Amino acid sequence: METLTEYGSLHKLFDENFLDYTSYVIKERAIPDVTDGLKPVQRRIMQTLFNMDDGRFNKVANVVGETMKLHPHGDQSIFGALVNLANKGYLIERQGNFGNIFTGDGPSAARYIECRLTPLAREILFNKDLTEFADSYDGRMQEPVTLPAKLPLLLLQGADGIAVGMATKIMPHNFRELIEAQKKILRGESFELFPDFPQGGLMDVTGYNDGNGKIRCRAKIVEKNDKTILIKEIPYTTTTLSLMESIEKAAKQGKIKIVSINDYTAEEVEIEIKLARGIYAEDTIRALYAFSDCEVPISPNLTAIRDNRPVNIPLSELLINNTAKLKRDLETELTIELDRLREKLHAHLLEQIFIEERLYKKIEECTSYKLVVSAVAEALAPFRDRLLRDVSKDDIERLLEIRIRRISRYDIDKKLKEIKEVQDRMRQVEKDLRDMVAFSLRYLDKLLATYGHLYPRCTEITTFSEVEARDVALSNLTVGYHRESGFLGHQVKTDCDRFFACSEYDKLLLIFRNGVYKVIHVADKVFVGPDLYWVGRVDEKQVFNAIYLDGEEDLCYIKRFHCPKFILEKEYHLFPTHARSRIMFLSLGEGSKVRIHLRPSKRAKKNYEDFCFDEFLIKGSVARGKRVSSRVVRRIDEMKEKKEEEGQDPKILSLFDEGKK
Repeated sequence: METLTEYGSLHKLFDENFLDYTSYVIKERAIPDVTDGLKPVQRRIMQTLFNMDDGRFNKVANVVGETMKLHPHGDQSIFGALVNLANKGYLIERQGNFGNIFTGDGPSAARYIECRLTPLAREILFNKDLTEFADSYDGRMQEPVTLPAKLPLLLLQGADGIAVGMATKIMPHNFRELIEAQKKILRGESFELFPDFPQGGLMDVTGYNDGNGKIRCRAKIVEKNDKTILIKEIPYTTTTLSLMESIEKAAKQGKIKIVSINDYTAEEVEIEIKLARGIYAEDTIRALYAFSDCEVPISPNLTAIRDNRPVNIPLSELLINNTAKLKRDLETELTIELDRLREKLHAHLLEQIFIEERLYKKIEECTSYKLVVSAVAEALAPFRDRLLRDVSKDDIERLLEIRIRRISRYDIDKKLKEIKEVQDRMRQVEKDLRDMVAFSLRYLDKLLATYGHLYPRCTEITTFSEVEARDVALSNLTVGYHRESGFLGHQVKTDCDRFFACSEYDKLLLIFRNGVYKVIHVADKVFVGPDLYWVGRVDEKQVFNAIYLDGEEDLCYIKRFHCPKFILEKEYHLFPTHARSRIMFLSLGEGSKVRIHLRPSKRAKKNYEDFCFDEFLIKGSVARGKRVSSRVVRRIDEMKEKKEEEGQDPKILSLFDEGKK
């Protein structure tokens, strides 16, 4: 009983600790917040850079060390997050080697490189009046709960993260297109928004579903000449190193044929591929998309923390919420500014009245501070209607702090000008508050005019058909058939012409003498028996011309049919089964002609008939066909004067001939 109790307590302890760990990893490490689009470590880095900001570059090692005062984990996690943020190119300005997003090269050590906030980060990310602060992990400092970002950084920068039981994969988007989409939201118009990647390349968004779904990314490949191709841009999630490794792997497996591959990437991607003899650029490009990472599928997953919980959010909803937040934040800033302007105007008016009306002379006879304050309050009372609010004790104390030098050098015209500037600004702020949509649009236009030219679209949006691997695969396997042993496969050796070339993606159609057919994968070595009549690659458009003997009637029928439908490894019949039924003749395509020799008859003018298969309709493979003659067929000869049909493999025909014998 005690053992069970101990087991239950231990089980409960594990459950509670695991839930705590899961919650911590999701909220504090892996998943970004929907409000500012940052993970905790990124937010702490940005706040530290803001605290250290004096306009000059700071050693990354110093920034990492300062961030550790807010972040409870090691310096390597901070350094990695800082480099990642800097390479996105929006919030952190770099100096030194921060690695290369194209080649995958790592950064220099933290003591050698420097960084600082970008002007964009200073403008959109920080405002103490809008920021809620909380104690850091050790209680010594204050850190922001979230930063008051004025742009949807979650969509601008994208994010990747793997937590316990969930993950997020948010695509980065173009700066200008994001702002244009927000402007459309403010105007009540519909919008469309698609990802944009710093690596460039091509992107098919047919399967993209509002921040989720599926997209396909391709490298941008150009033909330098028939024997040389260049990769100029690479897909998102790849580097030139990983791309070259995937191409070399495909070459080793015989899926593509290349002579060499070289990486000349510096500021821009350039991978040069030299092709083998007899291989041409156009075919190789399609094969690269099929067999290497030159085309990669990506499944976006827009998961973020909202209201302290992880949720999957549609992109449009997220952007609408961020735009509404932008409008609220701007309105709050204007309200705060208006309050400060009123206080500033009140202070100007108080000073103007105090000096111009010579109220300071009222305190000359006062013998105590209390009498001084009282005298100033009484002197200001008649001027209440010229002020914005009642005079407070703090106001009086500020007046009493004015030095004699300022009073003696007081400039009435200058003070009037200052008062007018504050009043003009107040009127402008009040006007902006009455139409926040127009003000928000002007704010976004200003951002677009200031920074938009720095962030052109990199990835080209297009549509491309999926490349079928079997369509571009090289015929690098030689399938042989050994009739005596009954084995078929690309490892079967045969001295005759019973072999043909195919690829590993092909399926083989086997037709036996008794009319049975089935479809199999290309195998190393498989037993099919000695009665195989024909074997070849499955081609749905291929037309078969057949003459078979119906064993029950002892009569022959002729028919044409497309490559029959099939389930792999399942046996089917081209005609009714009978012990004596068999295929008499089989050919492919159009233009095939035969001479059928019949059993002699005294009443017949001739004992043969010529047939052209093109004169017969193409029907299903199970159709009975048309009877050749009411007489018995003795033999069938192919009329050799016909031209070999286009695209027919003579090595497959040699297997026909062997079967007919």
